[in-house]
Amino acid sequence: MAAEGYPGADLESDLVAGRNDLVLADLSHYGLLGFGGEDARDFLQNQISNDLRGQTPEQGVFAAYCTPKGRMLANFIVIERRGERLLLLPRALVAPLQKRLSMYILRSKVTHRDASGSWVGMGLSGPGAGEVLRAVLGLVPQPELGVAHGDDAFAIALGEGRFDVFVAPERASAVWRALAAKARPVASVVWDGLLVRAGIPVVLPETQDHFVPQMANMDVLHGISFAKGCYPGQEVVARAHWIGKVKRRLFLAHVDATPALAQEVFSAAVADQAAGQVANLAPAPGGGFDLLVVLREEAYAANDVSLGERNGPRLSFMELPYAVAEVAA
Repeated sequence: MAAEGYPGADLESDLVAGRNDLVLADLSHYGLLGFGGEDARDFLQNQISNDLRGQTPEQGVFAAYCTPKGRMLANFIVIERRGERLLLLPRALVAPLQKRLSMYILRSKVTHRDASGSWVGMGLSGPGAGEVLRAVLGLVPQPELGVAHGDDAFAIALGEGRFDVFVAPERASAVWRALAAKARPVASVVWDGLLVRAGIPVVLPETQDHFVPQMANMDVLHGISFAKGCYPGQEVVARAHWIGKVKRRLFLAHVDATPALAQEVFSAAVADQAAGQVANLAPAPGGGFDLLVVLREEAYAANDVSLGERNGPRLSFMELPYAVAEVAA
């Protein structure tokens, strides 16, 4: 259905279009994990980093699921649709997260399912994306993770002119064609690159159990509630917020080399160990890769960071579209 994978038939052109034009991407590398039943909200409330109390079907919630040591095993958007909570996350993590969470349901009245097959995911981004979405599906989600629902589709507003769109399988081909008449279909890695440039971390199998949420700027991105009750890792996450200072943060960079997820980076400002790790990556127009790097702040301040080894390819940093700082409660 879509232009998938990497390399693509004309990836360079796709990458340039992703920065400037209205584009359409296949999101089959993302999946949905569903929780239903009368105790579903309370069950998830006790498992994830953010607060679901007061959530409405028109509002998504960004959150993480952590180990008892506070390291993220997944992060995701939670939406409510027709009494079911749907977690949007990389498809490779759907089954492992479902298996892990199901162990804690016990006597709760909660059902769980891999809902990925119930929907076909598409990403729409660029100038006029909202107008096209309205024209094709009649959906107008509000900014800041707003969700708009139709009978056989729903859409999530991720940012300025960027939407996740999910359509029932029987209608997906027709909707794709209608959107593709207005937007350029591009390789899926173009969508990954848009998330990287937006500074949105995505936990992947290679980076599970590596980062406390604040290291990935989840607090800045409103993915943590410091006023809710307990959840796995809550003590570690809260202590970093109330008592300590987060020494590592997520930064945006470019490197003229081919990095790997979780690959270490080094800096003269951190003499005795690696200065950080690659959290996310995507090919960039003109060559090289854009990266999200979890990095010690002194290494970022020194602007002297290399990939893989101390004399490896140098990282050049770019500004994130949001401020990185210690945030208030």
